[in-house]
Amino acid sequence: MPSLQDQLRGLVYSTEHGETCPDCRRPVAECECRAREEAERIAALDGIVRIRRETSGRKGKGVTTIQGVPLDSEALKMLAKTLKKRCGTGGAIKDGVIEIQGDHRDVLKRELESRGYKVKLAGG
Repeated sequence: MPSLQDQLRGLVYSTEHGETCPDCRRPVAECECRAREEAERIAALDGIVRIRRETSGRKGKGVTTIQGVPLDSEALKMLAKTLKKRCGTGGAIKDGVIEIQGDHRDVLKRELESRGYKVKLAGG
């Protein structure tokens, strides 16, 4: 990790290219950092989609989380949209994890299995 001095000295904007990526120092249009991170995230998965119910840090409200889906970010957004519509609730995507409001583990498990994923119910 670069030192604080190196982080503060980095070029943020160039009149020639516009915004630059803070990691690779290339123009944002030419930056490949996100694509590389996305590829690394997908490569690290084991092929099993895990569905769990979480309440910690949510003031007692239950949220169903789905992680381990081997899709890129755009396809993950589309999948999350259809799953939220199937459950009739809201949700979000955070760091490659789909969050669906409420406890819908059984419905989501059936839906993902029908799409060909290997699914496990994890946690409580």
